Amino acid sequence: MSAEGAAPQLGWNVAHDLSQLVEYQFMVNALVAGTIVASMAGAIGWVMVLRREAFAGHTLAMMAFPGASGAALVGVPAAWGYFAFCSVGALAIGRLSASGRSAWREESAGIGAVQASALALGFLFVSLYGGVLGSIESLLFGNILGVSDGEVWLLGAVAAVSLAVLAAIARPLLFASVDPEVAGARGLPVPLLSSAFLLLLGLAVAATSQITGPLLVFALLVMPAVTAQAITARPALSLLLTVALGLAVTWLGLGISYFSAYPAGFFISTIAFALYVFVRAGVVVRTAIQGRRAQPLPAPPPRGVIA
Repeated sequence: MSAEGAAPQLGWNVAHDLSQLVEYQFMVNALVAGTIVASMAGAIGWVMVLRREAFAGHTLAMMAFPGASGAALVGVPAAWGYFAFCSVGALAIGRLSASGRSAWREESAGIGAVQASALALGFLFVSLYGGVLGSIESLLFGNILGVSDGEVWLLGAVAAVSLAVLAAIARPLLFASVDPEVAGARGLPVPLLSSAFLLLLGLAVAATSQITGPLLVFALLVMPAVTAQAITARPALSLLLTVALGLAVTWLGLGISYFSAYPAGFFISTIAFALYVFVRAGVVVRTAIQGRRAQPLPAPPPRGVIA
């Protein structure tokens, strides 16, 4: 019995609504996969924003498009194409970044060239595909409701390994991200740490692309991180808040999508962006109020002087 035939109805009984969400296996897989990806993307996306490598993350998101279309061309699951091409793209960007931060223009131009090549390869693979590719929009916007049991286990394994590696290199990576010159002078392998993180970022992008698609991958990689960092500057607290926001956005987007006729990626991206705008507006208002309170009061006139 399909979800469309069941026609789930959203009501005032929260317990009944939640029971409808877990009534079908495809929705259970979507919720589990979304939880895994949101946790992984939140932690790695927080470091990405801290390192100001959003452009590299966007380029890796574009690598997911030729990965999915190439997987369709050779007849393998799209997840394998995501991981293969995003990993190769991460290694390529890491190679371009090996010269350090002294050549931002050359590095940005190289990353842009990788992005353009990725889009060209994606369209080439789509053109070479001999069959009828009726769900090409899923290559760009993902299909979380089509995640299988095997893909859930694959996502869990990739997330566990990625988070374990991130935790192992967290301290030197944070040092190298904040002050790479001093970290290099202290003997830390800054280029190696950068390449290792880019590879982790590629894995996170590949996993997130199955949820929101390559074009909306920033919804889980960037939005929760920038929202949390706008709320607090404390590293540990903002990291935990990033993961919590990512989970909330994913669960809410999946829930709304289940009771509507629109894709989950749209709701996840829209909710994440709306939350960011709300927080930024609150920060602006709070700063304005604090600025008014901090203004000194005018000095009273001297005694005997009539104003």
